[in-house]
Amino acid sequence: MPNLSDKGVYLPPSPIRKLVPYAEKAKSRGIKVYHLNIGQPDICTPQVAVDAVKNISDHVFEYGHSAGNESYRRKLVKYYESVGIDVTADDLMITVGGSEAIFMAMTICLNPGDEVLVPEPFYANYNGFAMEAGVNIKPISSTIANDFALPPMEDFERLITPRTKAILICNPNNPTGYVYSEEEYAQLRDIVLRHDLYLMADEVYREFCYDGTQCISVMNLKGIEQNVVMIDSVSKRYSMCGVRLGTLVSRNKAIIAAALRMGQARLCPPYLAQVAAEAALDTPASYFREVHDEYAARRNCIVEALNKIEGVYCPMPKGSFYSIVKLPIDSSERFAQWLLEEFEYKGQTVMLAPATGFYASCYLGHDEVRIAYVIKREDLLAAAECLREALKVYPGRKTTR
Repeated sequence: MPNLSDKGVYLPPSPIRKLVPYAEKAKSRGIKVYHLNIGQPDICTPQVAVDAVKNISDHVFEYGHSAGNESYRRKLVKYYESVGIDVTADDLMITVGGSEAIFMAMTICLNPGDEVLVPEPFYANYNGFAMEAGVNIKPISSTIANDFALPPMEDFERLITPRTKAILICNPNNPTGYVYSEEEYAQLRDIVLRHDLYLMADEVYREFCYDGTQCISVMNLKGIEQNVVMIDSVSKRYSMCGVRLGTLVSRNKAIIAAALRMGQARLCPPYLAQVAAEAALDTPASYFREVHDEYAARRNCIVEALNKIEGVYCPMPKGSFYSIVKLPIDSSERFAQWLLEEFEYKGQTVMLAPATGFYASCYLGHDEVRIAYVIKREDLLAAAECLREALKVYPGRKTTR
């Protein structure tokens, strides 16, 4: 038979999901697995969204507009106004999840062989999107040692080559929980202007900032309006991951027009998903206050518990619902698999996401994991206790001073 394409053969599997079979086997042995590996919120989807889908009885599920239903886009505009982002419905392209929006942005703005600068560690699937688009990711060094801040301007600019065409950031960040400062955004703006680059920002965790930290949107940077693409999604904000509905936002009309042409592969966003998402935009503000406070409490709970374990360091994240945790281990991948295959404590174990999956380079992340604090506080404490006991007996534990 004919060979598969290079992309069909070489696209990497998700580093987060490849441990799932081991977790399933652990469960089949009767072991309770605490999932700290994936950003699947356990907080209920707003009731208004659930009711909107339940109450559909006699509608025809017709094709919608390729850019998304106009009523939904107009309502999204009002949401963006409420968070200080000034756009029109024509600046929005509704996508199948934020993932499609990121892939569209890369494919539309970059040619095969072009480079996109991305602060590492970064969301694992950026690698896959870049490979599909034929784009090369060039990592910007950002480590737990410097709290994941961007490097100084001169170090940043040394990375730029004639092939560099874009910068991609995630703010608040997945997987670190870092929130970029006003000064860092000013630096990004200057670099974009000086080198005429695109600035793409994955802002799906906008609502999750803590301790008074403010999330700045790239849509509010002056003088680079035509260079900016924002990615958004309802998945995390409304606990609607399975709805698979995102948004590509740009004031550059050429980008939106190109996105419409790319959308031919799926014709239009799913009708039912837009019904649910449009209703979710009517969610009372009290819902967000409760969700925000709960995640802040979960963050405090798990960070405090982990930092009490000998040899473990977990920085306090300012946003999202993730943190990178440094462990006294030889390999994050081996440790994560060992937890599921060989370890149990009182019939329980933990599923982690090895940090090596969030880096473009191989010299980082070997003793670091990403945790997602999206489960109940009592389960977070139980997971931390499991990790404490696991580190006592793990064969590849490093000696700590």
